[in-house]
Amino acid sequence: MIESKASKQMGHGGSGNYAMRERIQKIVFLLFKSAVAINGLALLIICGFVLYYGLPAMSWEFLTENPRNSMTEGGILPCIVGTIVLSYGALMVALPWGIATAIYLNEYATSPKLVRILRLGINNLAGVPSVVFGLFGLSLFVTVMGMGVSILAGVCTLGALALPLVIGASEEALRSVPQTYREASLGLGATKWQTIYRVVLPAALPGMMTGAILTLSRAAGETAAIMFTAAVFFTPEMPASLFDDVMALPYHIYVLATAGTEIEKTRHIQYGTSLVLISLVLGMNMVAIYIRVKMQKKMAR
Repeated sequence: MIESKASKQMGHGGSGNYAMRERIQKIVFLLFKSAVAINGLALLIICGFVLYYGLPAMSWEFLTENPRNSMTEGGILPCIVGTIVLSYGALMVALPWGIATAIYLNEYATSPKLVRILRLGINNLAGVPSVVFGLFGLSLFVTVMGMGVSILAGVCTLGALALPLVIGASEEALRSVPQTYREASLGLGATKWQTIYRVVLPAALPGMMTGAILTLSRAAGETAAIMFTAAVFFTPEMPASLFDDVMALPYHIYVLATAGTEIEKTRHIQYGTSLVLISLVLGMNMVAIYIRVKMQKKMAR
């Protein structure tokens, strides 16, 4: 009888604890769902706001002509070209250096202390404000190296800014490659470099494309990093070389919204330019994602 009473008490206590855990779980899941809903709602509001005010500015003239009449009329073609050039230029600078650094840290470095110090520096570099990178580019690339305000100086500055993103994504991709791949390659007589070049890198390349996507997004939307190194208020001609200055969409928005001669008159151009910038970043990201998916399918065969 005593045992049956004890078991009943334990049963009641267990059911009570289970009911409490169920309530806590429902509360936690509700918080998670609320966070998702808030983020989704904020995204919809921002996109809807930009679409509502930006669509009236959309036209073939707006996308294919140069600005006119103190940038209160005409189009934004030089800004589109400049943004694409700076974004892909930054990718070409950051991707090789970032992948090479990740390979060294993950495959070659033998000193754990040195690796910790380097990773600490890379993580801190990722948190540096973009305006600091802009001042760094101004002092080093524009002044000391004599590049002037040019595409090349802007590309180098944006490449340095995006470098921590590429290194982080590349390291994660390299870690995801099973160690058995390396052991099998070395067991067949391949050298360390042959193993990395022919086995590890092809398997990690789709993951490394994540770094490329982040680089494109970051570079296309930067204003502070290029306002000291590459972007100008207005230029009547398309850039003909890497040493020419250039117009860019984010800097164009900043100029029209803060320093234009007739800010209210250009309000529709500001929103239209914002819509084009969002669409351009989305388009470049979709191209990179498509390439990554093709690589993943090729590796799965």
